[in-house]
Amino acid sequence: MSKISNVWVFSDSTDRYADLLAGARQLGECVNAVIWNEGDITQVRQADAVYLLAGQNASQRIENYAQTLATLVAKTQGPAVVLLAATRRGKDLAAKLSVLLQAALVNDVILVEHHDSTLYAEHRMYGGLAFGQERINTPIAVMTLAGGVYEPLAENPTRTPPLTLVDYIAPPDELLCRERRAKTASSVDLGKARRVIGVGRGLVAKDDLEMVWNLASALDAEVGCSRPIAEGEHWMDRERYVGVSGVLLKSDIYLALGISGQIQHMVGGNGARTIIAVNKDKNAPIFQYADYGLVGDIYKVVPGLTELLKK
Repeated sequence: MSKISNVWVFSDSTDRYADLLAGARQLGECVNAVIWNEGDITQVRQADAVYLLAGQNASQRIENYAQTLATLVAKTQGPAVVLLAATRRGKDLAAKLSVLLQAALVNDVILVEHHDSTLYAEHRMYGGLAFGQERINTPIAVMTLAGGVYEPLAENPTRTPPLTLVDYIAPPDELLCRERRAKTASSVDLGKARRVIGVGRGLVAKDDLEMVWNLASALDAEVGCSRPIAEGEHWMDRERYVGVSGVLLKSDIYLALGISGQIQHMVGGNGARTIIAVNKDKNAPIFQYADYGLVGDIYKVVPGLTELLKK
């Protein structure tokens, strides 16, 4: 795969810089990282150059930096790609950049290739029911990258790329934060977990999650879930939802308990190296994806497996 002259990386979520930079390194000859806070410099050491956005304050929103970023990227000589994290704010900013730069925009990208001077982007469509490949015909392309697509590069604490302060260009209408309200946050990052146990509608009651957590403790695993458990029953945090609009797993093992295996969920779970499924329905779609499958009742299998692992 040939490389593009310049790739720009920006994220409103600091923990996404690692995989964005890994993708940028594979794709571009020169990698430019844009950061919002000076403290983020430690997260972008893999870049060739770092640009710090000025004008940051407690009320500022990243969408306001569309003109600033567009002006910065427009100075690039030759073809360029702008990679953003596929977050809500990231997609909002990407749309603005696409208009300002007259650049093609592709959201939820899972693969980028550059062959014969032509850029291609594969992305999820129809809520994960299908995948599409787009051929980019503009000199600059803007893409939001799905989480977990690229493995983070090894850290190099001694690397110190040059830092440049970028003046803030205010848009005609700024989005400003007027009030903040506390929200219960989860520190889990399933995208980095090596072992994940997922639970679905096969779980009858919220209290039954205790047996799953016991198994996770014995297996040294994190616990995730299908969308109905997080957004329907609200038994688990939204950050634990595995699926097309949730987490994309890159784990060594994914143990799916009582999960039917619809395509919307498997888009998130199919990245695991080994998938093990337990479901009492022998015709459940999950068995089409599983490397190992057990037709059985999770209320019998889970306690038994936990006991064996603790011996």
